[in-house]
Amino acid sequence: MFHRTGVRRVVGLMAAVVSAITLAGCASSGESASGKPKIYVAMAHSGTNWPTEAANIAMAIATSPEVAAKYEARKVISGSDVQKQISDYQSMIAEGAKLIVSFPISPTALDPVIKQGCDRGVVFVMFDSAVNAPCAWNVEYLTAPPAAQPDKPFFGAQSAQALVDLLKGEGKIFMNRGIAGVSTDNVNSDAAKAVFAKYPGIEVVAEYYGKWDASVAQQETSKALAAHPDVDGVWSQDGDAGVVKALKAAGKTIPVTGENSNYFRAAIGEGWPGISAGSPPAQAGVAMKIGLKILAEGPESVDRNIEMPMPWVTNETAKECAGNVIEDGCNYFKSVDDALMTEVFEPTLLPEITLDSAKSGKPVEKLTQLPDMTKYVQPPQRRIYSRGKCDEGWKPGPVMTGQTPVGLPGCIEE
Repeated sequence: MFHRTGVRRVVGLMAAVVSAITLAGCASSGESASGKPKIYVAMAHSGTNWPTEAANIAMAIATSPEVAAKYEARKVISGSDVQKQISDYQSMIAEGAKLIVSFPISPTALDPVIKQGCDRGVVFVMFDSAVNAPCAWNVEYLTAPPAAQPDKPFFGAQSAQALVDLLKGEGKIFMNRGIAGVSTDNVNSDAAKAVFAKYPGIEVVAEYYGKWDASVAQQETSKALAAHPDVDGVWSQDGDAGVVKALKAAGKTIPVTGENSNYFRAAIGEGWPGISAGSPPAQAGVAMKIGLKILAEGPESVDRNIEMPMPWVTNETAKECAGNVIEDGCNYFKSVDDALMTEVFEPTLLPEITLDSAKSGKPVEKLTQLPDMTKYVQPPQRRIYSRGKCDEGWKPGPVMTGQTPVGLPGCIEE
């Protein structure tokens, strides 16, 4: 998982200006040299497992035989510079993109170029990180609940409550956060802190940024352990594999709540106390399928605010897969990369994806149709997290009904 880490302003701005001139002067037919319209998978970053798997899954859908017969799919990696992603979007628009499925670096900085594209008929579908632009579609887990608990949204809040429950309301804890200043990290961490604040017996003794990277999280957890060897539990975002490795090296088996790296999920399956939840790379494939549905059936065919079901795996439900296919309720693999993100498959929305597709981008053989997406629509009370404002007839305020924990900021009816 990767979000914005900074902006190289001068170089990025020059690139954006040049690209804007190109966009203004280029009249594109929307077709490639092959004669097919173009669709793009636009990532902010690659190199770690989460974004690599997400891009592979989206490309596996986009290059399936039935899609490849109609469209030419391309992948673009922008890196951590928001101006570079703006420039890349402008280039895609100028080249006649019909669909851009993207992990956006910023929720707001991309809005003007997204509007440019929408005005030219480009469909934008964002995943994991949302944008405020009203013409884009957002597909995210950030505010979603587990499928079986629709009244319990927010990864940060629910994983924090799980840790409190494992500690029976008492203990010293670490918080392994993501990247400083990024909205996803802020929402996750703020929701977790809102839960911890309700329990006087819970004390956060160390808070550090593992940058959603297992090796960084391992280093930072080791540092925190040196200062606080009596820690009782760890709340973690991605990088959970590094957290557990640091604890094992220190000889401590304590509760950890984290996301869904294969190493962490396997540890849960072997009895390590904790909960595996977090962000599924499968979002990228669902976003691509939504984009293709919009191209085929029009903008009214899918709501613009979609929440992916949040994975939720306990010691009781963790199950090793016999092979490389997720089936019969299994949810982690044997003999794969420790940092592999296990949630590459969603049985209702993305059953066609295989482990091979997630690891290599191998095209799927046949697409399944999306079901009615009504039940996946984000409730209006959480819209402010993805759109930066509330819907008409709603206003910002503490949400006291319909979800737990109560009192989190959101939208309330006027």
